[in-house]
Formats: sequence, structure tokens, C-alpha cells
Amino acid sequence: MVDYARRKWPIFFSRFFEVVKVSGPPLPKSKFIMAINWTGITFLDERERRLLELSFPEVTGVNTTREGKESGQSANLLTLKGDFTLSGAMAEDMAELVHMFLSGLTERSCYAVALIEANRQDDPTFLSFKKGELIIIIKDDEFSTQRGWIKGQNERTGQTGAIPPEAILILPTLTKPTNEVMSLLNLSPNQRKNIIQATQKETGTMERLAPANLKEFSLEYFRQPTKDVNRQVISRNMAPERLWANSREPIRQPLLKKLMGNSELSNKACLAFTAILKYMGDYPTKQMQSPLELTDQIFGPATQNEAFRDEIYCQIMKQMTSNNNRFSVEQGWQLMWLCCGLFPPSQPLLRHTRRFLETRRRESLALNCLQRLQNSLRMEPRKLPPHQVEVDAIQQNSTQILHKIHFPNDTEEIFEVTTNTRIKDLIQSIAKKLNLTSADGLSIFVKTQDKVLSLNDTDYFFDSLRQITDWSKKAKRIKEGGPVNIPYLVFFLRKLWFNVIPGRDTEADLIFHFPQELPKYLRGYHVCTREEMINIAALLFRIKVNNDKTQFVMIPKMLKELVPADQLKAMSENEWKKNIVAFYNKRAAMTVEEAKVAFLKAVCRWPTFGCTFFEVKQTSEQNFPDIVRIAISKQGVTIIHPKTKDVLATHPFNHIANWCSGSTYFHMTIGSLVKGSKFLCETSLGYKMDDLITSYVNMYLRERKVMETRSHRFDI
Repeated sequence: MVDYARRKWPIFFSRFFEVVKVSGPPLPKSKFIMAINWTGITFLDERERRLLELSFPEVTGVNTTREGKESGQSANLLTLKGDFTLSGAMAEDMAELVHMFLSGLTERSCYAVALIEANRQDDPTFLSFKKGELIIIIKDDEFSTQRGWIKGQNERTGQTGAIPPEAILILPTLTKPTNEVMSLLNLSPNQRKNIIQATQKETGTMERLAPANLKEFSLEYFRQPTKDVNRQVISRNMAPERLWANSREPIRQPLLKKLMGNSELSNKACLAFTAILKYMGDYPTKQMQSPLELTDQIFGPATQNEAFRDEIYCQIMKQMTSNNNRFSVEQGWQLMWLCCGLFPPSQPLLRHTRRFLETRRRESLALNCLQRLQNSLRMEPRKLPPHQVEVDAIQQNSTQILHKIHFPNDTEEIFEVTTNTRIKDLIQSIAKKLNLTSADGLSIFVKTQDKVLSLNDTDYFFDSLRQITDWSKKAKRIKEGGPVNIPYLVFFLRKLWFNVIPGRDTEADLIFHFPQELPKYLRGYHVCTREEMINIAALLFRIKVNNDKTQFVMIPKMLKELVPADQLKAMSENEWKKNIVAFYNKRAAMTVEEAKVAFLKAVCRWPTFGCTFFEVKQTSEQNFPDIVRIAISKQGVTIIHPKTKDVLATHPFNHIANWCSGSTYFHMTIGSLVKGSKFLCETSLGYKMDDLITSYVNMYLRERKVMETRSHRFDI
């Protein structure tokens, strides 16, 4: 009970100190109570209202100084949010307690942040990581700390390896650091200083920084303001147009003079600015457009043309400068948040963009925008505008995007997905959460109303979703302005069946292998003996009813769920029942989970285990029936007679010279491109066959490359 209370209400398990702030970032009060407990430090006023909360990863150090006999001692608390000098009668005890927590938590911590970048892809012994990434320390004594090595796991990639201690900063925490803490850690000291200064009120020692704008940048890179003859007639003293400041009027030319010579980009720039006005509520419109339609107009051209990106940054910052409409500004921050995650500005504009964000630290999205901007500099730009999920999230003022992932065993989990999450990163995150031994061969699939598509591991998650959404809209000929939400589900399935040994990874067996293999068995795709079918039927019956023997009478009605469809008449219903009951009783102590693994161990002995099957109409081989069954596996492409299950032909991947697919066909060339024979078939699933063969071939090419690298090292 005490332990529960300590975790639920840590403030009641604190040690309290009365202090006076001598210097530091502004607080509502200079005299307050400092509460220290295992979660961090909290500043409280006399009514126990929280003035400031600091977790220990945000505290970088503490020391004491003696001000004089009258003043006594003071403690200097160094934090990522600024340095505080606090005086009090118990300043020394306070500093010692903070130091004790920092040292104790650091010693027990399993979390660190990378101080430098390390790219050791050539040697899996060492861990590769980027500066600022979260490293999880693994304390299993595989590497000797006395010899200067620590074992760590890159939280983003899921890879493990050796790390030199000087390459990381161990964080004083027992729980995963928050996104805010990671954002602060990844900023340079000067950036943190600018953010702190931007949040400080005007004092005798520090002036509050005015929000930065693009006035300086515009002098060199913006076009000249347009001259309006009518305005000049009305007043010669009227101030010239401020291109870098907020305006409610659409523009007729781009802001950047480098776009002026390109009529296509100039027109798109004007349309994008009008869309920004509409999104921010600065432009009256009779027909309401969806936020996604507007973000498409704003960011679509910029994702396709690098020269257009600065224009979008400038247009958004222009509309947020000298803007007194709070709703409009908040909408502008949403666009800035989306923009910083899609692509970075050019080097000349980067400094001004950072300054623009740093001097608006009070805004809730500013720090997050800075972090996203920093991430976009390290990664490839997005290829497509934001997905509906991203736009919906920021419209709800949420910077955390959660997405549901479905599994073949009819379960589902929620996972966090960022703007820059690649498919391979998500695969590693899912595998880690499910405690899988390996993620090899597993893939993300998206199911729409008419297709199931596998996503490319190297693509961004939201780019892939967007591509499928756009493709579905086009396929259904949905007109612009019509419904934009395309229903879809995201699945995590085994795609490539290699190194699958039932019983070696029970979690993978239960979540993926059993539910994916069972339908193939019941459809009658495998060649098996009567005894094998009875044994498997007994296992499947146990999976259905566990230890409930009263269900024996239901076996005749359950046969379709226990026996392959083409073998139901191999015996009478009573014979099936009699044999199934006999085999069932032989394994009285077996659990449902054990029965599932036993099923896999039974079917894995067959050559068709792990195959993906396709029923197609072939038009090239006269000796084959018109309808054949194609099985694709790690062995290659096998053509099977659908009724007799005889193997008609087997083509290893290294014998297939070429393959292609369309909406109604799949073709492949066996042998050489010149003298090879063509195998032609009609099917609506050609895209799946094409993708599966490509994935297996790429897998073998990667394995060969690894072997060649190892062989080369050995020769050296």
C-alpha cells in the first residue's frame, strides 16, 4: 500500500525546503518551497500551487556557494530550463539531496542520449546511432565496462551493439524520458539560451526578445513590393507593402524572387498562399474546403519541388507575423508544425526559421516545431503531403499520433507513429513490444476495400498510407471535393517465410504463424496422409474447446474447421469423430498454446509450408490445366495442379529472368531474357505475386552481400 501511495502521490513523500530565488528564470514568486522526491524537483507556493516542475534528466548539476555570514549558503541548481541560484538555511542539505538522487539514478539508469553520431553499419558488433537519439543500456555483462564498452540498444532502430561510454550521456531516470526532455537535450546550449531568454519577462538584467520576423531575409531574397497606382494617388506617404508581415489579401506573385521566372511555380505559389489564408481563417469562403484539401494545396507542390519549399515556409511565417487574431495564429502554428516535419528550409532561410521559432517559446508548439525541424535536417524529405491522420491530430492540438495495428490472431495494439517514422522503424517497434525474437520476414500491410498491399520497408509510414489513399481515390474516381476518407486497416503479418522453426519463438508462433497457416491447411493446399489429418484435427479440436469433452458430440458439425475442405468425404462423419476423439484423449494434458505449436510442427514438415498460394488462369502451357495453383516460397515459384496437387513445375528465383504484373495479369520469363520461355497468366492478384517474388529476391541479394562482405574481411 505504501509503495502504491509513493508512486501515486510522490509529492507527499518529498523533503521540503524553504528557499528564496536570488537569480534565474522568472517565476510568479521569488520565495517558495522546494519539494524533492524520487521523481524530481517541484517549486510550490504557500498554497501548494506548482510554480515549476523539473524531472531529474532536466537537472544538469548542483553546487553550493557561501554568500557571507549574514546571507548564509546558497545552492546553484543547473537545469535545461535555466540556472537558478537559491538561498536558504538548509541550502547545503538541499544540494546534497539533489546530488544523491542524481548520482543514484544515473547509476541505476538504463537510458542515455547519444552525444555524437556513430555509423558502424559495416560491423554489427558496434551500435550505429545518430546524435540526440535515445539509447537503452543493456546490463547483461556481454561487454566489459572496465575495458571501456557498454552494450546498448538504439530505441529507434531496435539494433543492439557496443558503445564507448564517452559517446553517450546517461540520464538520471528509471523511466523513459519524455519527448520534451529529449527535445531540450537535442538543442545546442545557444538554442536553449535563446529559448530561455525568449520566455523571460523584462527584468533589470535581461530584456525580453521581440518575436523575430523575415524582414532581414526579405531584403535579399524577396521580390520587390508591387506598386499600386491607386494607392499612390490616394496617399504618397502611405507605407510600402510589407511582404514579410501578415496580410489578408491573396498574393499575385510569389514572395521569393527566384520563383518569378517560372510561371507554373508562380501560379502554384499564389494558390498555396490562398489556401494558407483559408486554413488560418483569414479569407472568406462560401464553400467550405476540408483541411486536407487545403494542406494538399499548400504542401503538395513543395514535396515534389525543392525550390518551392522556402516559399511555403516564408508564406506561413509571413501570416504569423504581426497577426493579432489568436485563432489565425493558432492555425498558423498547425501549418508550421506540419511543414517542419515534411522538409527543412534551405540554409539561407534555416537561421531565420530557427530564430522565428526560438523567439516564440511561449507558444505551445514552438519547441516541438524546433525538434521536428532538427529531425528533418537529418532525414530525407517526405515525398507526399500530410496524411489525413496527421492533419486530424494537429487539428486536435495533439503532437502525438497513435495508430492501431492489427495482427492475424484477431488482436490489435496501439503504436505511436511520428511524421518521420519509416516502415522499418515501426516494424522494429512492434517486434520489440511483442517480445519477438526477430522481426525478419515480418511486414506492414494496408487493407483497403479491394486490396491488401505490402508497404516498402524504406518508405515513410505516412507517405505509404497517403499513396494508397490517393490510389484508392483514383481507382474509385472520387471527384475533388468529394469524400476524402478512405477506410483502411493496418496489419502486421509474416510476409517472408524463412528461418521459421515452430517452437523457437512461441510469441511469433501464436500471433502470426498459426493464424496465417491454418486457413491454407483448411483450404486443402497441402498434401498430407490420413493419419496426419486425424492428428491435426484432434489438435484443432483442442484449440477450439480446450478440455471440454462434452463438445465431442459437436465434432461432425465442426469438421469444416478441423479437416481440409477437399478431404471431408475421405471418411464418414462418425469415423472422423471416432478417430479425432482417440487422438484427443492421448494428449489430455496439452494446453491450447501447446496445441497451436504442435499444429505448426506437424505442417512445417511439408514442402508447401510457408507458401503463399494463388489460383490463376494460365495461357502459355498446353500440358497444364487452364486453372493452376501457384505457390511462392523461399524455394521459388512452384506450379501445382489444383485437383491432384501434383507439382507441374518448380522455378528457383535464380532461373526467373524477369516478371511483371498489371491489374489483370502476371507474366514471368523462365531462363534467359532472349531464349527464355514465358509463363503468362490472368489474375487480379498479380501485384501481390510481383511484390512477393521481388521481396524474396531482394532478401537473397542482401544475404549474398553480407556473405561477400564477411568473406572479404576474412581474406584480409
